[in-house]
Amino acid sequence: MLVIVGALVVIGSVFGGSLMEGGSLHVLMQPVELLIICGAALGSLLIAAPISVIKKLVKQTLGTLSDHSITQAQYVQILLCLYEIIKLGKSNPLSIEPIAENPQNSELFKRYPFVLHDPQMVDFICDTLKMQVTSPMTPFDLEELLDTDISTVHHDDAQGPATVTRIGDAMPGLGIVAAVLGVVITMGKLTEGKEVIGHSVAAALVGTFLGILASYGFMQPLAAKMEANLEQHSKMFHVIKAALIAFAREAPPKACVEFARRSIPMEVRPTFKDIDTRTSSAGKKAA
Repeated sequence: MLVIVGALVVIGSVFGGSLMEGGSLHVLMQPVELLIICGAALGSLLIAAPISVIKKLVKQTLGTLSDHSITQAQYVQILLCLYEIIKLGKSNPLSIEPIAENPQNSELFKRYPFVLHDPQMVDFICDTLKMQVTSPMTPFDLEELLDTDISTVHHDDAQGPATVTRIGDAMPGLGIVAAVLGVVITMGKLTEGKEVIGHSVAAALVGTFLGILASYGFMQPLAAKMEANLEQHSKMFHVIKAALIAFAREAPPKACVEFARRSIPMEVRPTFKDIDTRTSSAGKKAA
């Protein structure tokens, strides 16, 4: 929602300021210039990015229309899910194997829909559990493995905003291309009078204006928003990693959850007392 509000503020400020200065919106309405810039930008996107990246880019762009901030309640779900898994693994390591093999049908995961509905998160947890059951790794090796996984996922997801940033960087240049074409066309109108030449030059300069506005008013902020959403998602993986590393070090279940809780950003971090009470209740339900 804030993305739409921000875009409206940009449009209102720029075009409203132009009107206040005595300008005319009719001069700024140059659909041909817009077609040249947007068409060239779309063409360069098709050249630069494979179809998989374009699909991801479209999905992430649509995702900016909603708030992707992770709430405290959602982090609590992650902590309680980890607690139940670790507690079960402590009592009987083999009992977590069927859960890790088929999480979608697991009653444990069904109690935490926020975790279950994120395929990347489920795979991150379950693949680690399966590894530790079938071929246990040292905490040091496991940490390196999880860092590699997080880095790979983040790199793949970051291709979307990186592509938007590159296209945004090119927009001013494409605006200059449109302006140069306008000047070339103007040269053929030198015999048609001052008014025609003036209108043609103004239309050409609008190309540069639109390219710069599209880049710094829309594309660059959009890429920053996409990166912020990815950063929010990445934080959850670091929280899960902290608990799994503590589990590999054979820390008690509540200590593993405390490692994870301390990894949560302060503004949404649940209190120790709250998690202690909830894990005690979760332990009784699991029993």
